[in-house]
Amino acid sequence: MKTLTGKELAAAIRAEAAARVAAGPQPKLAVVVATADEASLWYVRSIAKAAAGVGIAFELADLGPEATATGIRETLERLSADPDVHGVMLQTPLPPGVSAQELAAAIDPAKDVDGANPLSLGRLAAGLPAFAPATAAAVLALLDHYGVELAGRRAVVVGRSTVVGKPLAHLLLDRNATVTVCHSRTRDLPAVTSTAEVLVAAVGRAGLIGAEHVAPGAVVIDVGTNPTDDGGLAGDVASAAVADRAGALTPVPGGVGPVTTALLLRHTAQSAGLM
Repeated sequence: MKTLTGKELAAAIRAEAAARVAAGPQPKLAVVVATADEASLWYVRSIAKAAAGVGIAFELADLGPEATATGIRETLERLSADPDVHGVMLQTPLPPGVSAQELAAAIDPAKDVDGANPLSLGRLAAGLPAFAPATAAAVLALLDHYGVELAGRRAVVVGRSTVVGKPLAHLLLDRNATVTVCHSRTRDLPAVTSTAEVLVAAVGRAGLIGAEHVAPGAVVIDVGTNPTDDGGLAGDVASAAVADRAGALTPVPGGVGPVTTALLLRHTAQSAGLM
């Protein structure tokens, strides 16, 4: 089984972004946070570090876990209207009762570098230019990096979130794959996933995908990042169980994650007109 790591691709994306940033005005990425969740805050710190590494300015708007929907919306609107800010991102989770989808509509689509605004998702579905959610885009970038042919192939996406599953299905359709989307109501999940030549697990349940879900030789992309008791991360795929069946598999961590962060930086540079 081939391991599809994302570190080399992420490094190449960051290097390209750094070269473009060095040649033009400095872009700025702003991230709005309203949580005390340590895993989420760690991710935001990793984005800040990666941004600094390519010369992109970073602004953190930390509103705290007691933030209101009104306060978050006003912050997103302020950052969207700021000509010095080129990328705006709303980090989840949010306080109880606060809807990320509703608030994402306050992000200017031109600065919506993580593809969260419903307008961005609608344009993506219609095949019009828009920033795709970075995680969904990272899956496609990894497949391209490793030369995985998509046209005419059977692709199954497990998960229907607006962050990964739904936008990824559209991206795969645009590449002429034959796409099936599975979810919690799918009957006999292994019967469906085992038909896939390209299988993407993006449901957020550690070890959900086992050997019975994977066709011999399938390319398996694991988007899951599930915290473990020892402070590590586990994917949605039981990697040891599928090792003898899959033709290729992304690791967790070190697969989709690094590419996702790198693409946020690329999208910010693109929003600034540098790429």
